[in-house]
Amino acid sequence: MPASPSSSAQAAREALAVRLQHLRKDAGLTGKELSARCGWHPAKTTRIQKGDAPPSDTDIRTWCTACDADDQADDLIATARAVDSMYLEWRRLHQGGMRKVQQDWNTLHERTRVCRVYVSNVPPGFFQTPGFATALMEQITRFQGTPNYVAEAVAARIARSRFLYEGGHRYVVLMEESVLRYRTADPDAMRGQLRHLLAVMPLASVSLGIIPFTAQRTVWPLEAFYLHDDVQAVVETLTAEIKVKQPRELADYAKAFAGLAEMAVYGDAARALIQAAIDALE
Repeated sequence: MPASPSSSAQAAREALAVRLQHLRKDAGLTGKELSARCGWHPAKTTRIQKGDAPPSDTDIRTWCTACDADDQADDLIATARAVDSMYLEWRRLHQGGMRKVQQDWNTLHERTRVCRVYVSNVPPGFFQTPGFATALMEQITRFQGTPNYVAEAVAARIARSRFLYEGGHRYVVLMEESVLRYRTADPDAMRGQLRHLLAVMPLASVSLGIIPFTAQRTVWPLEAFYLHDDVQAVVETLTAEIKVKQPRELADYAKAFAGLAEMAVYGDAARALIQAAIDALE
């Protein structure tokens, strides 16, 4: 099982750091000599080589110039930007409001043929109702202290549900029973959300499994993750969105999903759990 959802991003940072270190060694420079040529403190060189400090575009160009390797600067900069995009803090993503992030998610889902989703906290965005999404996004905005453009973000999120009805998309979703029971929104919005789950279950594009509280665990509850066509996993933590593309880790998430799927119930048994959650709101 994946030890940390940020391990792919950290591994990529370390790989970039190793490339820069090799560049220095190939140039026959010590860390102090490279620092002197770059005009910065040796501690900065150490932090970059350890992967503790991400180098800026300017840092990389300066490093390459110091190593007489200007021809490698553009490739290294592109690599650094790709690494940076793997681990993105929500506050950074939401600094102009949440709409842009929702639109980017829609673009990703448009390209995805099969999306396998596991959630342990809230329903995935493409299943959310406007009332539920509004309550959730208002909580997130307050917590992060980011601009409150919730209405625009909700509209962009709800637009994603069209992929449930368009051909060529398949959504295989696993939810912990806790998702049905958490009072993330007020009772009316929760009832609407749960009834919506019942409404989308018969769709040909949807497979929905619920992992009951009483299931004998073979895989522990995990952070929410989305597997897009076995080429990318998007993992959601409290502070960041993490994009996993390393084959070994993608295999781990696929293995976790398979284990979780074996614990889930489907069809009438899943509907009974949803209905019980609705009844508990009365």
